[in-house]
Amino acid sequence: MTTRQLDAFFKTLFNIEMWEDVSLNGLQVDNDGAEVEKVAFTVDACMETFERAALAGAGMLFTHHGLFWGTPFALNGAARARLKFLLDNNIALYAVHLPLDQHPRLGNNAVLAQKLGMENIEPFGLYHGRKIGFKGSLKESLSVDEAVQRVGFMNRPPLSALSFGAAKNRTAAVVSGGAADMVHEALVEGIDLFVTGESSHSCYHDALEGGINVIAAGHYASEVWGVRAVMKYCVDELLIDAEFIDAPTGL
Repeated sequence: MTTRQLDAFFKTLFNIEMWEDVSLNGLQVDNDGAEVEKVAFTVDACMETFERAALAGAGMLFTHHGLFWGTPFALNGAARARLKFLLDNNIALYAVHLPLDQHPRLGNNAVLAQKLGMENIEPFGLYHGRKIGFKGSLKESLSVDEAVQRVGFMNRPPLSALSFGAAKNRTAAVVSGGAADMVHEALVEGIDLFVTGESSHSCYHDALEGGINVIAAGHYASEVWGVRAVMKYCVDELLIDAEFIDAPTGL
């Protein structure tokens, strides 16, 4: 497929043009017009994933965190090296940020909700006027340790797991990435378990005094799920060769 065809496919899938986002969602770096025979999928746009995409023979790299975030910057140092590598290797770069977090079937939060066994799912986590996460009841009550096992990627430990609430959780809310402060919304709504990516010192005592369980799975670890779900969907729908590039930061 061409990058133009892939761009149209992703724009329709994620309704990208309806989103306001600091990320420049969509085709951030184009190729020279060559057809893309393989797409690599990863969380972060960085030299490590660029080099591994090239080794994999990928003509496009689909990322959650792209290179461009709405603020002009000079093309020097690492920024110049990254862009030069993509151009020299004719690799297109595609980024989908908030639309991937929120997507009701393939998004980071939708997959996290599925892994926890959530039902009666509703939107949760207000961010810039839109709710990007989900809340719901759990099909079976879970301890914090059991929930950690479900949302962990490749059995990697979470950044933190705060058991400040019930021994068994019956409701949960999920917002991937850097959403630790949304624990306050979870407290207001009486949620038993809040799952996010990053932890925050400033939320510790609020969670403790509010009696809520909190899992900070890691920003990276909470956002591999949507990328991998999109990869599988593309393989099934487009019959295109694909590969996931795992480049964990531990953060």
